[in-house]
Amino acid sequence: MNTGDALMKEVEALLYHEADCLDRADLAAWMALYTEDGTYWMPAAPDQEDPVNHISHFYDDRVMMEIRKRNFVHPRAASKDHVVRCSHLIGNIRITAEDAAGGSCTVRSNFHAMLCYREEKRMYGGRYEHVLQHTGAGLLIHRKRVDLIDCDAAHKSLIIYL
Repeated sequence: MNTGDALMKEVEALLYHEADCLDRADLAAWMALYTEDGTYWMPAAPDQEDPVNHISHFYDDRVMMEIRKRNFVHPRAASKDHVVRCSHLIGNIRITAEDAAGGSCTVRSNFHAMLCYREEKRMYGGRYEHVLQHTGAGLLIHRKRVDLIDCDAAHKSLIIYL
């Protein structure tokens, strides 16, 4: 197996593991897949260039991820009233850039996610962009961008990360 094949298998394993953590609503395990300075961004407009000067659905660093996780699992959280069920499908995974010297790569993929909450089904679809970093703990997510197909449409509250 050449280096490209090995990297692709490692990337796929990480993305599938991330989807599994989200499907099980295991936010602690999901957060462990991120670097300490990792970010999660969901733009609110097509082709949005940055999360700082524009409104986003999410732009979370580790502190915000921790707050959302604590709120999600808190015994009095509304999320505890009803089970959150989710299923992610990821495809068309491709490495679009590689920085061997910096130990990182950029990966794009497509996704569909079905969420069932309070007897209501919601469908989400779009494109992921992950910037992954090689660390002593293996490949971790440094940045994740989620571009929903309908990012500029009205959405109900997102119960779980996509």
